[in-house]
Amino acid sequence: MELFFLILLIAIMAFALGSGYPVAFALPGSAIITIAIAAASGYLFGGSPDAYFAQGGPVQWLSAGVTNFRGVYWEAERDTLIAIPLFVFMGIMLQRSKIAEDLLVTMAQLFGPIPGGLGISVVFVGALLAATTGIVGATVVAMGLISLPAMLRNNYSVPLATGTIAASGTLGQIIPPSIVLIILADQLASAVDQAGTIRQTLYKNSTGELTMPSDFAVTSTSAGEMFLGAFLPGLVLVGLYMLFILGFALMKPSAAPAVHHGGKFDRAFFVKVVLTLVPPLALIILVLGSIIAGIATVNQAGAIGAVGAMIMAGYRLREGKRGAYSPAIIAILALLAIGVVSSYFDLNIRRVHSSEDVLGVVLAVIAVSMLLIAIFWSGWRTLKFENTLRGVMIETAKTSSLVFIILIGAAMLTSAFRAFGGEELVKDFLQGLPGGFWSQFIIVMLVIFILGFFLDFIEIAVVVVPIVAPILLADPEANITAVWLGVMIGLNIQTSFLTPPFGFALFYLRGVAPAIVKTLDIYKGVIAFIILQLIALGIVGHTPQLVNYLPNRSSLLSETAPPPQNPVLQYCMEEYVAERFADDGNSILAAISKMKAADLGYLPEGLRKDFVEGLDKAEQAIPLMDDIMAAEIAVEAASGPYRPLHRLVRGLERDARRLDEEIEELRVIVQRSGPNGIYSEARGERAANRIEELTAERDALLAEIPGDWEERHKAFAEIQRAENTARLKYRRNADDAYEPVAETKKVIADVGALRELEDEIRGLSSDLDTMEADAFVDRSADVRSLFNPVEGASDIRSAINDARKAMRQDEPDKAEAMAAIAEAIALFEAEVEWRARAQAELLPAIEEYDAAVSDTIGLRSQSRLPRDVALAVASCNSSHRDISLNF
Repeated sequence: MELFFLILLIAIMAFALGSGYPVAFALPGSAIITIAIAAASGYLFGGSPDAYFAQGGPVQWLSAGVTNFRGVYWEAERDTLIAIPLFVFMGIMLQRSKIAEDLLVTMAQLFGPIPGGLGISVVFVGALLAATTGIVGATVVAMGLISLPAMLRNNYSVPLATGTIAASGTLGQIIPPSIVLIILADQLASAVDQAGTIRQTLYKNSTGELTMPSDFAVTSTSAGEMFLGAFLPGLVLVGLYMLFILGFALMKPSAAPAVHHGGKFDRAFFVKVVLTLVPPLALIILVLGSIIAGIATVNQAGAIGAVGAMIMAGYRLREGKRGAYSPAIIAILALLAIGVVSSYFDLNIRRVHSSEDVLGVVLAVIAVSMLLIAIFWSGWRTLKFENTLRGVMIETAKTSSLVFIILIGAAMLTSAFRAFGGEELVKDFLQGLPGGFWSQFIIVMLVIFILGFFLDFIEIAVVVVPIVAPILLADPEANITAVWLGVMIGLNIQTSFLTPPFGFALFYLRGVAPAIVKTLDIYKGVIAFIILQLIALGIVGHTPQLVNYLPNRSSLLSETAPPPQNPVLQYCMEEYVAERFADDGNSILAAISKMKAADLGYLPEGLRKDFVEGLDKAEQAIPLMDDIMAAEIAVEAASGPYRPLHRLVRGLERDARRLDEEIEELRVIVQRSGPNGIYSEARGERAANRIEELTAERDALLAEIPGDWEERHKAFAEIQRAENTARLKYRRNADDAYEPVAETKKVIADVGALRELEDEIRGLSSDLDTMEADAFVDRSADVRSLFNPVEGASDIRSAINDARKAMRQDEPDKAEAMAAIAEAIALFEAEVEWRARAQAELLPAIEEYDAAVSDTIGLRSQSRLPRDVALAVASCNSSHRDISLNF
């Protein structure tokens, strides 16, 4: 019966949407109606309102919907979703201020002489508007009103012209900043948590171990990472559009002729191009650049974009009038002043100690005040000129409200879908498909593509993604990242604007196109661009580096980059080190031999012993890395014949566990049935009979497991264990090899700090003669603490402490204290002597040795990855690595 009500839920939702009922009410309404019908049917025919729910009852699932409602409401104050109204404001402001119109006209004049130049200019401007506005309706309407008549006047093919405009207008859905990407990031955040739990449970069930290695964890994402991940795929799509138009024009010149600009390409024209193009590009750089550089979060970047759009609108609305550019010039000067002041002064008010600090704060206040004046001046202009600001604010409120209301409705619908076992049904269906992860992924992409013919992008993102994303993310076979999945879904969803019959870009264009343009022409025109989008989807799917590289690069080069000992980085770091050993192994061994030949005899015995042992371990690093590579090859060779068996057995075990879960639920019904139970005796009997059937089915599944499974599994696990052991052995060896280098360098470098304490330690002798015992105890404690920051001064501290102990006795022993002080001074002199000699003779050799091994043997011991290593690791981590055989 749960399946019946699940179908009923989908049918009611489809009927409501198809009849034109508002989406915001169709989604939660269908959920509430279906839950109510199921509860009433269960009460009438099943003896309990809970009878026809997969688990729980109507009260539980309605309250879950309310909880989701509240969660979405409060999430509006989180960084992820608060960016939506900011980017919407930015886009509408730029569209209302006619900056988009300027771009279209100027770029059409610039690209016109090229075959297909008008079409290429539309794509180029569409990409720019996507990176500044992201509002599909505004972009399509603007380009339809301005570019379509020009293209038709110049004998462009009607399908090509309309398809180019419609497709270019949808670029705002994938080129950041994009509302779609923000919503997907928000949905994937919870999906990652669920996928992590699923994968942890899978690892426990498969291996019996309670803790899963952290490098097997599901990789999360954020709106900023989604922006970075979508940047290169967006450019790929733009490139495909341009190449198609250029190729079409070259093959059929009459369909896309070159159009020569009526004026001259003189200095005045190029000044106009610069003034038209540079401000939007500057805004793009400020918004996306601040995110990429880690300077601003997504919502902060959205605020930057909104303010920047208002300043641009301020001068554009006053174009041709005196002082039109004054607010923009003031804003630019203020930003430059803030940048200069922050470079030369510490602007932390809590650390103002000198007149120079005060001067820096004053200059910063002046610069910020100038910026505020420019912002308020521009805001006043946009408010007074045709009430532009008010209109933008109203449209922003409408669009943002639409997004959030749909999010709330989708939360209610998702609760109802889970109430009737829909999530488990989808999970069972996908996991039961042959072909593993990729067959599941292709089916999901196909479903999303088909849904795009009928549903809006927001509905697809908030209804489908929470259901399928945890399943796909949890699968260890492909081990995909959340950002890659989000970008792939975003690219797929983008086609929903172009696919008939409900492609919104088609409706927008139909509304502004002249009567000569037939609806069929528009439909014909978008077919080629839909195919191009699917090609782009295939390219990005086959090349995950296009998505993953920029987020990885940004993360590893940021100030908050993970340390080199982070488990997630180890595999790729070792791949990098193995390549370095293969290329520069001889020079590294030569550096070790040269260091061994240095005179270490005057170093303290413990330090010398550790240093020599470290050099011995350094010589072992390359052979140990060879062991890792050999073990990796052995695992790869063994995985070929083992993988099909592993997939078969794990699939059977998964199906058996699913039956066990169903059996446990039925046992609860049996226990709670009868005269005093909440279920009828008849239902209890049906549940008992079903338990027998499921038990027999489970036993039959387990009987299909090959008899040699345990033996072959243990043999493969032993090969895997050999690789893990080799990796752990190398890591311990590398850490032990490099630690003495870092320690010795620090000890030698602290000779200056040690010398500065000479007067303090020698003064203890006179202090002992002149001070009372209690005063000397305090004084010696102070001197001892001065040696705490000095590396390798523990013996000196111990001697000073002995003197302190001697004077803390009931009967202070001055002679013992004096002897301890003399010992401390002798140790101090010896330390200064050997450190000074080592600084002059040995430290240059250690520095040279450190430079030779720090990015290989000593890589794990660095505070952060060197830039070239970070780039190599980012590239390596951008590929998806199959880890399914560890489960």
